[in-house]
This record gives sequence, structure tokens and C-alpha cells, in this order.
Amino acid sequence: MKLLRHGAAGAEKPGFLHTDGTIRDLSGLVPDIAGAVLSDPGLAMLGGVKADALPVVPEGTRLGPCVAGTGKFICIGLNYADHAAESGMQVPPEPVIFMKATSAICGPNDPIIIPRGSVKTDWEVELAVIIGSRAKYVSEAEALSCVAGYAVANDVSERAFQTERAGQWTKGKSCDNFGQLGPWLVTRDEIADPQALDMWLTVNGETMQKGSTRTMVYGVAHVVSYLSQFMTLHPGDVISTGTPPGVGMGRKPPRYLKAGDVVELGIAGLGQQRQDVIAD
Repeated sequence: MKLLRHGAAGAEKPGFLHTDGTIRDLSGLVPDIAGAVLSDPGLAMLGGVKADALPVVPEGTRLGPCVAGTGKFICIGLNYADHAAESGMQVPPEPVIFMKATSAICGPNDPIIIPRGSVKTDWEVELAVIIGSRAKYVSEAEALSCVAGYAVANDVSERAFQTERAGQWTKGKSCDNFGQLGPWLVTRDEIADPQALDMWLTVNGETMQKGSTRTMVYGVAHVVSYLSQFMTLHPGDVISTGTPPGVGMGRKPPRYLKAGDVVELGIAGLGQQRQDVIAD
């Protein structure tokens, strides 16, 4: 299934993409794409719904972030060896973990907002993992059973805030609209291997990133298991698993976003996003 949330920001309703290409509303069946809905029984219930009988959402309706109730937005840094190289950093001996404020989460086609004082706003296409059931001290063999599904994420970053100011990376990652998520939450049964997904990103039609999840240093199962050793993962938590090479910071000379740019990105089987870049 391809689950989604539709409607105005802050008032989204649950839905899913029907096989006929229409969006169908689920608000008469579940309160949101969150909590117990993300569990295996919850997803099985939705899978048995007669889609043709559900209301059609008008074409052109805004898509919101594909999951609600996210308590943690966890990011994995330097998780592609070639991206670590372009950043001038070593591949880490364990996954690098940092947090992105949940207030950064927005819809897949909502604009990228360049924050005040920014000079180095950058792009990062990433595979997002959405947790479906509680995970604590899980093994790698158990890890994927705790995953509800996958989505496209743009881990927008302000590099000067991130690396040139005192403190941790969080403030360079957490500005408003720095976390586009969706268009869909694609349930894990539709993704045979999360380590075999092609991914891409363009700016103004020019290809900047072209990579694959197969070149991750630490794969999805390892990352979920690893994180669960330090914190309990809950339904709706999002893990953004790192980006392949081609970010603006790594170009020679570096290139960053400016108002008027258009960013498009996608991952095979997970859909694509389009964002206008505007100034705050």
C-alpha cells in the first residue's frame, strides 16, 4: 500500500493511493496514519478495505507528510562512503546519529524555506524508514519486522549553521520546512530489498545526486537494530538513513540553494517530490 495524508497543513486526513491512480480518503476508518494503524494488524486491516467504495480526494489536493505522530526524527550522518569523502570526513566506525526537530517535517511538495541569515542551504535526498511497532534491543534479524514502511525524505541542511557555528549539527538541520516527507509511506511488503533502491535529485532540472541505497555503509536493518540499543523506537518515529554524493557542499565550487530554485527528488518505488525554494 501507498499510504498518505492529504489536506491543509495541520488538518491533514489519512488516505492512500488507489491502483487506479486516485487518492482515496480513509478518515472514516482510521483517525490518521499514526500509532496502531502502523502496526502489522493495522496495516492488514487497511489492506482488506474495499478501495472502490471509499471517497475520492479531489485532484490537486495538497499532500502532507505521509506519517503523523512522529516523536523522533533521527538522522544517520555520513552513511554513504562516497558522500563522506566529498565532505572531507572519514567513514565512521559506528553510525553517526543526530536529531532533526519534528517541527521541520512538512509535505513532499511544500517549499524549502531559506532561513534568515542562511548562506549555505543544501539538499539531501534520503531513504526514510518509518517505524511501525515498538523496537527495543532488537536484533538485525528482527529489525525489519518493526518497520511499517519507507518514504522519500529531503534532509535539507544549512551548512554554516551545521558546521561553522558552535555546538551540534541539530540547528543546521531543524529549520522550518527542512524535512519534506512523502509523498507516500510505502508499506514494507512492497519493497523487496530496501538496499536496492535507486535515488536521484535535481536542481532546476540539473542532476545533482544519483545514487543507490546499495552503497549505504550501514543498512536499514543494522541502523534500526543499532538505534534500538540506545533508545526505544515507537510507531511513527522516522529514521533518515543518509544521502549519496552530490550535495551542494561537496561541489567544486560549492553550490547552495537560492530563492527561485526548484528542487525535485525521488526514490524508485517510493515516488518523488518537488519543492520551490523561497526566502523566509
